[in-house]
Amino acid sequence: MRCQLERAHESALETLEAALNPQNLLILMSDEHNARMLGCAGHPLAKTPNLDALAARGTRFVDAYTTCPICVPARASFATGRYVHDIEYWDNSIAYDGRVPSWGHKLQQAGVRVESVGKLHYRREEDPAGFDRQHIPMHITDGVGMIQLSIRKQFPDFVPPPRRRAAIAESAGSGESEYTSYDRRVADIATQWLRDAAGSQKPWVFFVSFVTPHYPLVAPKEFFDLYPVDQMPDPKYGPGSGYQPHPWLADLLAGGAPSPQDQRVAMAAYLGLISFMDSQVGRVLDALDAAGLRDNTRIIYTSDHGENAGVRGFWGKSNHYQEAVAIPMIVAGAGIPAGKLCTTPASLADAYPSVLDGVGLSADGDRVPGRSLFELANKPDDQDRIAFSEYHAAGSPSASYMLRKGRFKLIYYVRFAPELFDLVSDPEESENLAQRPEYAATVRELEAALRGIVDPEEEDRRANEAQRLLIESKGGPDQVMANLPTKKLYTPVPSGLIS
Repeated sequence: MRCQLERAHESALETLEAALNPQNLLILMSDEHNARMLGCAGHPLAKTPNLDALAARGTRFVDAYTTCPICVPARASFATGRYVHDIEYWDNSIAYDGRVPSWGHKLQQAGVRVESVGKLHYRREEDPAGFDRQHIPMHITDGVGMIQLSIRKQFPDFVPPPRRRAAIAESAGSGESEYTSYDRRVADIATQWLRDAAGSQKPWVFFVSFVTPHYPLVAPKEFFDLYPVDQMPDPKYGPGSGYQPHPWLADLLAGGAPSPQDQRVAMAAYLGLISFMDSQVGRVLDALDAAGLRDNTRIIYTSDHGENAGVRGFWGKSNHYQEAVAIPMIVAGAGIPAGKLCTTPASLADAYPSVLDGVGLSADGDRVPGRSLFELANKPDDQDRIAFSEYHAAGSPSASYMLRKGRFKLIYYVRFAPELFDLVSDPEESENLAQRPEYAATVRELEAALRGIVDPEEEDRRANEAQRLLIESKGGPDQVMANLPTKKLYTPVPSGLIS
């Protein structure tokens, strides 16, 4: 027995030592990947063999969350390890500009090579964002982005034109889009970069960021055909289900839901884009192996936020239900348990200490709320760890906040009634428990924990004020709407990159 204990102790020490030794770090990020739509997560339709294989040789965090369910703030939080209200990158037109130090800056200070390829969604390439080089970066358009989405309720006399979320589904189908062409280029550059890095003697960090499965929901035929349209399921809480949406969602749901047929086509296209993205991930991982870099490279896979995929009647993100706020999170490599499902809640705030830890640096003293995912993967699960998210952006009448602890999730809306869900007994979030007397103490406990992180009303005020000043600096809401940089529902790829 003693020999067995000694061997177990030695094995644990070897695992810990491997985790602490500096290695290369490959970060893989997708855009708008619903956390449930992975084969390894048990989805009955999603075909993701490459991500499934990555999870099998690493640890998958089954309760991971974005810090904000929209692109630009989430990515700023991912870069800096800080919450959105702390760094003040509120929405998709107030983008990361290097003002707040990122893990990239700290890597540069330590002399670690750090480069990116693909979507960053920062303000502009010229800003000091913490990369030695950005390959074909996608940033917000003209450093301004979708500025119209900063118009919320700050201008009571202004009536914005309706924004039909159903249009995302109505334009879905089979084919190629600028996004799929872009992601092929991202994978091309990433595979060549890894081949060139094969002889490197010093640790590096390489951030490979795909834009799919974000809409436009146009999937290449070979991937679209993996999902027969007539076999696509009806959406949860769709039209005719009797679902009554929370009043906070009114603006997001304006314009109606897509037709049943459009919904099915959109689902086939979305799943097809997930499989397409998985294929590009596979190309990058194959290149890593071919370069002989697997054994000395740790890997993080995640997404910036999720996708509603027709649930509650709309496509996109912008709320704190599981479809939009939960994200996939997988870590693999030396010192990381293989095949582990970690139930410790994690979030994008954990990326900053993870990146530094991956190359032997420390986030100690940086006053960030996260912890290294590599460390969490090697510790006993802590289901009472808090995960926090917030939203101050498009379509919202006020701020929304999420706090997950244990089996419960609180969604706190400024000026609206809260929602409370028991994610163990009700993973589909079908029953709001917040108004039931027997859960009053739970609501109070979670709200107190939330207020220990943020003053919800004050940060709602500050976000609206920053957005108001931005809109006024551009001539006011009417002038902004008359001078939109793009009519698309999504950020176009870099100019001149795709013919």
